[in-house]
Amino acid sequence: MDQAKSFSTPVPRRRWSSTAIRNNLNGWLFVSPWVIGFLVLTLYPSLSSLYYSFTNYNIIQPAQWVGLENYRLIFTSDPLFLTAVRNTIFYVLLHVPLTIIVSLGIAMLLNINLRGQALYRTLIFLPSVVPEIVVGLLWSWMLNPQFGVSNIILKALGLPSIGWLTDPSWSKPALVMIGLWGVGNSIVIYLAALQDVPEHLYEAASIDGASVWAKTRYITLPMITPTILFNLILGIIYGIQTFTNAFIISKGTGGPVDSTTFYGLLIYRNAFSYLKMGYASAMAWLLFVVILIITLVVFKTSGRWVFYSGDTK
Repeated sequence: MDQAKSFSTPVPRRRWSSTAIRNNLNGWLFVSPWVIGFLVLTLYPSLSSLYYSFTNYNIIQPAQWVGLENYRLIFTSDPLFLTAVRNTIFYVLLHVPLTIIVSLGIAMLLNINLRGQALYRTLIFLPSVVPEIVVGLLWSWMLNPQFGVSNIILKALGLPSIGWLTDPSWSKPALVMIGLWGVGNSIVIYLAALQDVPEHLYEAASIDGASVWAKTRYITLPMITPTILFNLILGIIYGIQTFTNAFIISKGTGGPVDSTTFYGLLIYRNAFSYLKMGYASAMAWLLFVVILIITLVVFKTSGRWVFYSGDTK
């Protein structure tokens, strides 16, 4: 009986002291700029675009609810939808693997102790801090088929000139090349991962007579797989959303012959050229769902090839 009474005794409610209340208020005060920015600049626009994706909205007139009509039109009535999807998939499948290979290779070279190492790292990183608009304008001049530096070099070597920006078969590879020019961020991340690989593993492999390739395959790559996964996901997300360089080089037309009409560019044209805000919002949310699914699939399959320090498998 006494035990039952002891269990039913109500627990006294915790009372907040004035110091604790003041500390909580100060904490909310410090984070309030971020909270307000998130609510006003991220959450509200996102929810608004979700609502507008179910409406016929052109900014000038009030939105009219149409349900799933915008989503139906995307798959059934948009002549450029499949073209944009194919162009985007081609770009991602070419750009993401090349970015990983090139940035990882350069990071391995920069990880070698040599004179002027800091200078080389700075020079490699500099292109990644140049604004994308400037990069697009610079490369549109360099790849100009008439007076571009690239074709001048090809002619000097006795090779035929290439219509980088006028030939549909070369326009997407040209954009991939432009993207590879700014892999400095990925290189820095790989450098940090390479420097975290325990040195004693290389020493043990050297004692066993392992070659450089064996060390790279069985030590370096497995130890930096979490970083490769990180860059892979970021590369896929940014690749699917590619827009700026294609917009600048094609002057917003997606040419030549719609070869650079990527999904992001098609969203922009529907929203700001045709003022089909509801339709563009539906396309944007469809893109969000696709990116979410791909990211989850990559995470789900990463357990087969990503090694984390402390894993016993």
